[in-house]
Amino acid sequence: MAARARKKSLPQEAFPAHIESFAHDGRGVARVDGKAVFIEGALPGEDVTFVYTSIHRDYAEGKIEQVVTPAPGRVQPRCPSFGVCGGCSFQHLTDAAQIEEKQKLLLDQFRRIGKIEEVALWPPLTGPHWGYRHKARLGVKWVPKKGRVLVGFRERSSPFITDLAFCPVLHPKVGERLQDLSELIGSLSVKDRLPQIEVAVGDERAALVFRILENASPDDLEKLAAFGVSFGFDIYLQRQGPDSVMPLHPENPPMLSYALVNQGIEFRFKPTDFTQVNVDINRKMVDRVMDVLDPVAGDTVLDLFCGIGNFTLPIAKRAQHVVGVEGNPESVERARQNAADNGLDNVEFHVADLTQDLKDAAWAHRRYDKILLDPSRAGAEEVLSYVPRWAPNRIVYVSCNPSTLARDAGILVHRHGYRLILAGVMDMFPQTAHVESIALFGKA
Repeated sequence: MAARARKKSLPQEAFPAHIESFAHDGRGVARVDGKAVFIEGALPGEDVTFVYTSIHRDYAEGKIEQVVTPAPGRVQPRCPSFGVCGGCSFQHLTDAAQIEEKQKLLLDQFRRIGKIEEVALWPPLTGPHWGYRHKARLGVKWVPKKGRVLVGFRERSSPFITDLAFCPVLHPKVGERLQDLSELIGSLSVKDRLPQIEVAVGDERAALVFRILENASPDDLEKLAAFGVSFGFDIYLQRQGPDSVMPLHPENPPMLSYALVNQGIEFRFKPTDFTQVNVDINRKMVDRVMDVLDPVAGDTVLDLFCGIGNFTLPIAKRAQHVVGVEGNPESVERARQNAADNGLDNVEFHVADLTQDLKDAAWAHRRYDKILLDPSRAGAEEVLSYVPRWAPNRIVYVSCNPSTLARDAGILVHRHGYRLILAGVMDMFPQTAHVESIALFGKA
């Protein structure tokens, strides 16, 4: 009741505001009557009018009503669903301005969280700004009032599925087939029991994993398989957890794959394995890591949060020995198989939760010349306590969260005596506020 009363008490009129900066999620930040207001759709430097959507004790939230003075970087979004769909937050900003804002955010996090004032930047790594997403998880919802199935990303700050005709950031093989998917699922007997499709696109093949909450009929299976034949997809079904994923068509499909051409490595992976969403940026990212980590004959290298070996295997082609550590057993199994497929026998992999005590892990008691870190958004704080024991002369940190990167950089610099040499953004997620970045540390 209190929440409802609070919502009813929101002012109904629009208020003026000057946008000072970006929040980490891409909303504009203004100060109104001394309180920070996070405004959807507003850009730094703009004068706007907005309406409140919520008011809290220390801050408020709103959405833009009118742009009075537009920022120089404002452009017309390509997607008609921008502003409703939660998949993108930066389509109203030029590509160059997106990069500039992400660099500002990265530097700000280093200063505020890591207490590192001077940071030298690499030129940003950029690639295609549209059609780049090779991995995605799409929501599915049968809506009786509309008489059809919605397929797409969820709406901003909402559990509802966006009504999308197409998606310009998805790989075109999928982004241009959302209506076909809608019609397919709408024809199934289990259309109201199919909440999700997982998308995975490799260099040569593409797969769709349909999450179905009850057994599909023989007619349903025939329609799903026919869709795969018509549009060139490997079709998988998932009845329960990830272990239940089974191929429908073909019966025994080849694994998906992607190549790191400059490194002479090819990876095979299953549709549910974690791989980077942006293949072009991933190739450039691996090349940069190899340049700055600079593994050479005689080096022993530790690759933490190694996944399926995206960095481990290229490193193994140059170093004497590489140890890859990852918490997901299936990823480690895939990494070992990829190492064998690429003829690499100087690499070992271990399954370990890197947030826990590693005192019983033999690999954790060795010394390493160089270390690579590529953690999840939570960062690598816990495992950094082992850095003095490992005593690397060089550390490369790849991050999908500038806040935890800045926190961990502060630990390496202020607690363990390293120097932040260079950092930079990598545009893994164009049209969104997500910031992928890389940092190089050396002995101070």
